[in-house]
Amino acid sequence: MAAFQDPSPSQSSGVLTIDLTALADNWRALARRAAPAECAAVVKADAYGVGIEAAAPALHAAGCRHFFVAQLSEGTRVRAALAPRPQVRIYVLNGLQAGADLAADYYAHGLAPVIGGEEELARWAASSARQISSPPCAIHLDTGMNRLGFASLGALKSAIDRHGREGLGIDLLMSHFVASEESDNPLNALQIARFDEARAAFGELPASLANSSGVFLRERPFYDLVRPGFALYGGNPTPGAPNPMKPVVSLEVAIQQVRWVEPGETVGYNHQWTARRRTRLATLLAGYADGLPRGAGATDGRPGADAFIAGRRCPLVGRMSMDLCVADVTDLPEDAARPGVAAQLLGDEIGVDELGARSGAIGYHVLTSLGRRYHRRYVG
Repeated sequence: MAAFQDPSPSQSSGVLTIDLTALADNWRALARRAAPAECAAVVKADAYGVGIEAAAPALHAAGCRHFFVAQLSEGTRVRAALAPRPQVRIYVLNGLQAGADLAADYYAHGLAPVIGGEEELARWAASSARQISSPPCAIHLDTGMNRLGFASLGALKSAIDRHGREGLGIDLLMSHFVASEESDNPLNALQIARFDEARAAFGELPASLANSSGVFLRERPFYDLVRPGFALYGGNPTPGAPNPMKPVVSLEVAIQQVRWVEPGETVGYNHQWTARRRTRLATLLAGYADGLPRGAGATDGRPGADAFIAGRRCPLVGRMSMDLCVADVTDLPEDAARPGVAAQLLGDEIGVDELGARSGAIGYHVLTSLGRRYHRRYVG
């Protein structure tokens, strides 16, 4: 079966522009902030929707040598995208995937699993003992998330003692913040204290705790390696404060049709938005199948997100459809909103965090949902 190809500009529902220079600049800014700790890059979820095959080489060229993915298949894609670049460590955050062939899947591609439990460690130890050499692994101590990771420092010590340190190849101790975007949340200090205790027990191991927002905590919990993800792609790691990162993605879709409706007429499924004046509407070629949040359109009870058309913000109105959405362009000159004119849904004026917040979603969801019906244009 042939690989999926992005549609051409003339056949696409819109153009998604990805600025690889901004991506690299964001990594450099985070690396400078975290120095002398090293700075990794989280490229899971297809590099947060921008594309592993483009993002990983751009980040490597900027100086990144440690990459984190969530799943085994993502790790093999990063390895292929970076071949034959040497000295690159790729960690798989979800750990040892059940049913995976360790020799064929992890060892062959040089992927380091982040091991977070006794069963995983037992499988890794048994398989590593049969190998001449195997890639390293990381160990994950849960300090408050209650999702993945060894449940306590005692459980981690016991598991390692049971299988023996020699031959496991452990080269990183890590944990994950629960609420680092909330700088005053007391759980941050509690997690740092728990992690410090573990680091003292495994003092010779490099350690990693900080995600994107963790890089901006006043405690500077940088240790040896920080692991930004969302911030690399333009998301704001400091909610409530100005975004220190450069925007990486912009999205423009075309106006397909324009019409006038009279006061009292409704727009979209289930008549959720009602015109309060004679209103000019522009139907845009994108919907929730293209990754737009379903709650992006305003209803009679709440505002929604905006589109940026001809230099002005225009509210999205009515329930989002699978393939279409509608903007109120009444306040634009009639010749400024016509079929074929571009409407920007993401970009310098409207960031991923704003689109997410005004749609009842989050910026992470916006980025990782970007659809494949757009023509993707890489710059930089």
